[in-house]
Amino acid sequence: MPAEARQVNRWLVLGLVCIAQFMVILDATIVNVALPSIQRGLHFSPTSLQWIVNAYTLVFGGFLLLGGRAADLLGRQRLFIAGVALFSAASLVNGVATSSGMLVGGRALQGLGAALVSPAALSIVTTTFAEGRERTQALGVWSAIAAGGGAVGLVLGGLLTETLSWRWIFFINLPIGIAAILLSLRFIPESRADDEPKTADVAGAVSVTAGLLVLVYGIVKAPDYGWTSLRTLGLGAAAILLLVGFVLIELRSRAPLIRLGIFRIRSLTVSNTAMLLVASGLFAMFYFASIYVQEVLGYGPLKAGLAFLPFTAGIVIGAGLAQQLIQRLGARAVPLIGLALAIVGMVLFTRITVDGTYLGQLLPAIGVTSIGMGLTFVPITLLATTNVAGEDAGLASGLFNTSQQVGGALGLAVLSTIAASRTRHLPAIDHSAALVSGFRYAFATGAALMLAAVLLLAAMIRDRHVARINAEEPASVTV
Repeated sequence: MPAEARQVNRWLVLGLVCIAQFMVILDATIVNVALPSIQRGLHFSPTSLQWIVNAYTLVFGGFLLLGGRAADLLGRQRLFIAGVALFSAASLVNGVATSSGMLVGGRALQGLGAALVSPAALSIVTTTFAEGRERTQALGVWSAIAAGGGAVGLVLGGLLTETLSWRWIFFINLPIGIAAILLSLRFIPESRADDEPKTADVAGAVSVTAGLLVLVYGIVKAPDYGWTSLRTLGLGAAAILLLVGFVLIELRSRAPLIRLGIFRIRSLTVSNTAMLLVASGLFAMFYFASIYVQEVLGYGPLKAGLAFLPFTAGIVIGAGLAQQLIQRLGARAVPLIGLALAIVGMVLFTRITVDGTYLGQLLPAIGVTSIGMGLTFVPITLLATTNVAGEDAGLASGLFNTSQQVGGALGLAVLSTIAASRTRHLPAIDHSAALVSGFRYAFATGAALMLAAVLLLAAMIRDRHVARINAEEPASVTV
């Protein structure tokens, strides 16, 4: 354990970074309940509305790798504070936005700030707590708070939108950000990788972010352009070229954004792929469910937010159970159990109807899905950070957060396209029924993505890959 970590209260450090991570994750979903109000206030078109979410998640995901590597090279505390400052400033821009373009631009800037905060925060946790029982406990708290932030965002977004205005979903970040900066300067120790190159791979970060943006834009516009049109194919080709260019840059760079050899760590590669699949279904679930309760069931923003309050409780319950079950069943079995529950929950979401009820349809789906997610996030986070050398802690953290955010953005783009296509093919029935039919298809696709994650984990992870997690005492790093 680094000397700096022993000079402070480790649990206080954990609390501080969890507050910032909570703010970052909360902002990925807090806008969902406010979307109808924002659409009316800034005149978004129905097809452009998802960019309020995707501008944030894509820039977040695209620059997380740069943020993770920069945290290792420049200092984790320094990058953490810089990210919180940028995130808070962008929140102010969003709060005073006067046009749709200004809000989307501000959301992208928020995503860049989040890309500095999140990997720095997770690498601070993994370098503060030695691998073993204490890190499992710390990451259990981290996972519960990070995952719960998504659900709390829906409740808080509804409360602020209905009692004040949608602008306050951004203004609320300012006092939190200022407090986090001041406390971090005092209590979080500085740390960086031992082997410290002098350059960062900005070209790699720009190419991968541009490639992902073009890919998602192509998916979103494909129903309008036609899947086989020259414009759709051209966007797909451009995205592939940018992403291939990213790989070539990494192979040639003196200080690559991603040291490609890190993917030889099977636990890291498999857990990141699984998280990408899980996030693809989960982020879209929040998006569609929040629109369903407002546009179809007629809930106001506050009532819609409160409807998702049990999701937070389920996440906390699941995360607490995960820590106990990991000690009894091992880190390999627990995510399989959690994902199986989450799949059942997503299937329950496919039962929604135009005249559905909260107690009969939504609450059972929310309860089962949330507990399953709580059981899943803790062991997958542990899997993504085990067997990783200390100098790669920031990179591993960046990769894991990237999988979550990019998976969420791509999943939302794909599932939105599936839902919209289904809705457009039902012109004979009323609009609400067509919307609900599209949402059902999206939830079913989300369940299929989570099933793919289960199969991947079951096939690729063995007991030897989780031996260090299951051990009570930390062991030496081996790759």
